[in-house]
Amino acid sequence: MTEHYKCWHEQFPNALLGYRMIVQTSTWATRYLFIYGTEAVIPAEAEIPSLRIIQKAELDNAEWVRNQYEQLALINEKRMIVVCHDQLDLQRMACAFNKRVRARLFQIGQMVRKRVFPHQDKYKRKFSPNWQSPYVIRKVLSGGAVILAEMDGQEWPKAINSDAIKLYYA
Repeated sequence: MTEHYKCWHEQFPNALLGYRMIVQTSTWATRYLFIYGTEAVIPAEAEIPSLRIIQKAELDNAEWVRNQYEQLALINEKRMIVVCHDQLDLQRMACAFNKRVRARLFQIGQMVRKRVFPHQDKYKRKFSPNWQSPYVIRKVLSGGAVILAEMDGQEWPKAINSDAIKLYYA
């Protein structure tokens, strides 16, 4: 390795090559394969040819073309496997998230409190309230959104996410 901590820039290309050649658990492939479309040849193989390098060098043109088509088919197959792994990871994360999600069901006519958002100018003081109340639910929309109305009947023009409201107990 290096003798001094100031020589890190000399070892950076080797570290980057090592990082690109590590098989990632999420995709089951190396970054080098996705970037360049082929497996990496380490510098030692370039100087002392391995069986893989020798076989590549001694092919005629027709054989080489056929070999390249096979490689492209393998790359597409690997990409499809990666897509399947990504979908499984997304499903697993969604299941883990949905275990902790609390269902918030509101009904028309319920009284609620609305959260004060930090971008509202008149509520930016230190000791200002965190919730405004009371409001009445006029409509319940899909996806957890609701339309609120003030107590005098004036309806809000925008829908509000149900995460920003809670029930009001008088």
